[in-house]
Amino acid sequence: MTAVATDNVLERRWPEAGVHHVPYWIYSDADIYKREMERIFCGKAWNYVALDAEIPNPGDYKRSWVGDRPIVVTRGEDGEINAFVNRCAHRGVQFCKHNLGNTKEFICPYHQWTYNLKGNLIGVPLRRGVKKKGGMPADFKREDHGLDILKVHNHNGAIFASFDHEVEPYAEYLGERFYGFMDRVFNGKSLKILGYSRQLIPSNWKLMFENLKDPYHATLLHVFLISFGLFRGDQESASLMDETGRHAALVNRRGEQKATEGTAEMTRMLEDYKLADPRLIDPKKEYDGDATVIMQTLWPNLIMQQQSNSLAMRHIIPRGPEQFELAWTFFGYEDDDAEMTARRLRQANLMGPAGLVSIDDSEVLKMSQDSISPFPDSDGLYEMGGRGTEDHNHIVTETAIRAFYKVYREVMGL
Repeated sequence: MTAVATDNVLERRWPEAGVHHVPYWIYSDADIYKREMERIFCGKAWNYVALDAEIPNPGDYKRSWVGDRPIVVTRGEDGEINAFVNRCAHRGVQFCKHNLGNTKEFICPYHQWTYNLKGNLIGVPLRRGVKKKGGMPADFKREDHGLDILKVHNHNGAIFASFDHEVEPYAEYLGERFYGFMDRVFNGKSLKILGYSRQLIPSNWKLMFENLKDPYHATLLHVFLISFGLFRGDQESASLMDETGRHAALVNRRGEQKATEGTAEMTRMLEDYKLADPRLIDPKKEYDGDATVIMQTLWPNLIMQQQSNSLAMRHIIPRGPEQFELAWTFFGYEDDDAEMTARRLRQANLMGPAGLVSIDDSEVLKMSQDSISPFPDSDGLYEMGGRGTEDHNHIVTETAIRAFYKVYREVMGL
């Protein structure tokens, strides 16, 4: 391995073969991780941070994250949504410790510096000192010491934020195809929060993104999907990207629970598998088109899940090079009747930390990290479906992963 120190970041050589070979050092190197936080999450990107249904009233707030940077998302007294860094401008204390709440102001517990719902500094105790002793310098101005503010965009209830105030417009960032995919679910109807799940997974954050850009594994690993025909390689499906390769979607139309010529090598399929309650996977059509599954991965931190009638935002929160938090927010619409809400909640049992499907992924990601970390000089092979980064009208492919790493290399300078 060749390594050269540049700008305090350890530069490594990407395999000459290109993006169909991915080096294992990107999953454990601390300097690479630091650069990812700076260039990807805090760079020219729109990061998912919240749903506006979580903060419906003035004074409501949500603690969130952009990469590993803590932020707070608020609804101001004027009804506008704001986002700012969860770090006091005085001595750096994280002042908001609750995931959700309502307040008129944020007070740092250390020295009680106080901020309003827009992140402006509005109070400094003992600013003038005590009995003419101490205090801040005469030229101290509160307006110069507010919190770092993020740019915000609300896509019909899905809130995105960026540290870079010169980031390209949100619609251009998504592109026409993925703006349409988002509009499909975030169509202007008021949202209703159904619940949360959180899990800490001992693997690099990129392995999670790879997993949801990898339909090849879904048709082999997941017994539940294969056996009940929910997402399978012999069904009508596609792996789609935007023009840049940043974003991807796995699209599938549900089939039947029966073996076909295409399932011969799907050895985990259980054709005689039966559910005590078939309603668990009973979908009801609610969107245009035939797709029953659209799994979007939006650069750099969001998996937007539409699995039949189960809707969820999976927020990827890196916690160092070798672990990340996955925060799930399950939701529906305010005008859902009781039957549809019950349907969404039943189907949510497929997903989450103990989901009948996604539990497989958590285990496999740990197994991957455990064997990748000791061998940083080796690399993985990503050639299923070829070596290019074009759309495919099937899911026996790794094209979306290759497209992701094409963009990743450009942004990271690797």
